[in-house]
This record gives sequence, structure tokens and C-alpha cells, in this order.
Amino acid sequence: MARVLVERRLRDVGARLRRLREELEVTDEQLAQLEGEADDARIRALVSETPSAGREHSEAAGHADAMRRHRAAVAGEISQLEASQDELLDRLQASRA
Repeated sequence: MARVLVERRLRDVGARLRRLREELEVTDEQLAQLEGEADDARIRALVSETPSAGREHSEAAGHADAMRRHRAAVAGEISQLEASQDELLDRLQASRA
């Protein structure tokens, strides 16, 4: 692959990594909030023992689970891009040699 193309792909991968890392930070904050809400709803469901409190807990837990899956997907994409970036850096280094 031509050096110019490798450099362009490196810039693209770097920009995508920055965006995903920012998204991961936001996702972590949202996940912490959702987990707190799910925990509060669980306690309310235990104390009140009403069907509506149980539904609220299930719903809150579902939101937290969805955010966990989203976080895992973002983290996985970051890992893939980091591997791609390493490969591109190796190619760039080889082209300089």
C-alpha cells in the first residue's frame, strides 16, 4: 500500500478512535446513572412489593443492560481500530525502511 494511503488511513483511524473514546466516556457516565437508577428501583420493588414497582425495576434494569451492551460494542470497536492502527503503523514503518 502506498505510503500516502497508509498515512490517510492512519488519520482516519485516529479521528474515529478519538470520537469513539469520547463516546465511551459519555456511555460510562450514562451507564453509571442507569445502574444507580436500576439499583434504586430494585430496592423500591423489594420494599413496596407492588407489581408496578417490580415493573419499574425490570424496565430500569433493561435500560442498564442495553447500555452495557452498547458500551461493550463501543469498546470492541475501539479494540479493532487500535489493532488496525498498529497494523498501519507497522506498514508505515516498513515503507520507511
